Amino acid sequence: MAAAGTIRAGIGGWTFEPWEGTFYPDDLPKKRQLEYASRQLPTIEINGTYYRGQKPETFAQWAAAAPEGFVFSVKGNRFVTNRKILGEAGESMERFFSTGVTELGPKLGPIVWQFAPTKKFEPEDFEAFLKLLPTRWAGVKLRQVLEVRHASFVAPDFAALARKYGTAICYAHHEVYPEIADVTADFVYARLQRGNDDIPTAYPSAEIAEWADRAATWAKGGVPKDLPLADEAAKVEAVPRDVFVYFIHEGKVRAPQAAQAFMQSLS
Repeated sequence: MAAAGTIRAGIGGWTFEPWEGTFYPDDLPKKRQLEYASRQLPTIEINGTYYRGQKPETFAQWAAAAPEGFVFSVKGNRFVTNRKILGEAGESMERFFSTGVTELGPKLGPIVWQFAPTKKFEPEDFEAFLKLLPTRWAGVKLRQVLEVRHASFVAPDFAALARKYGTAICYAHHEVYPEIADVTADFVYARLQRGNDDIPTAYPSAEIAEWADRAATWAKGGVPKDLPLADEAAKVEAVPRDVFVYFIHEGKVRAPQAAQAFMQSLS
């Protein structure tokens, strides 16, 4: 068994005009931006899938553009999570997976389910949603992430449910949304969202080094001691875990440089 899981840091999407000339070379055609970005970073979170459905051939094209070893995470469609009763999301969830997400093949990483900031934790309904999440689709193993944004989720019961179904809780370093760093799956997913465009690497170099250290702790099977937990009493098995870290939201202009600096801090 490896001493630690694989740590990957990346960005949200690859089409963003301010990256042209700051991350992408001035003469790079837009159609080659994914090809370029996927060779500078080991992972990208696809956000467009949250807003609209895609086609199987589109996922296949994205997979073909990225090199071997690259991993996409994919945001689940909003029609699955933006509803009063989550337990009724089965049809929408099946429609999402039927768009061909598994065409990404071995380059398919975690599926991220984002919930509205107004969505409160209702244990029975939330467990009904978790029961709907497939563990495999079209022969491909799936890894599921819960990105919750209401303070009511900072509860031991929520962490216990996520752990019961093997789903990861997205740790969000955000100014408003709750920080929940509980390890509940065989991988860890974090979104660092307090960047600053005035800083060349979005986060100061010292903070990037601190996040790299935390990621290394996660990868070795540990839990960083300085991040808040919903269930401090839970026992976490110390096994190697893959870690996904995304620089996104605030400081987006410098997010690619942040992810590159983060990866350099690991070496």
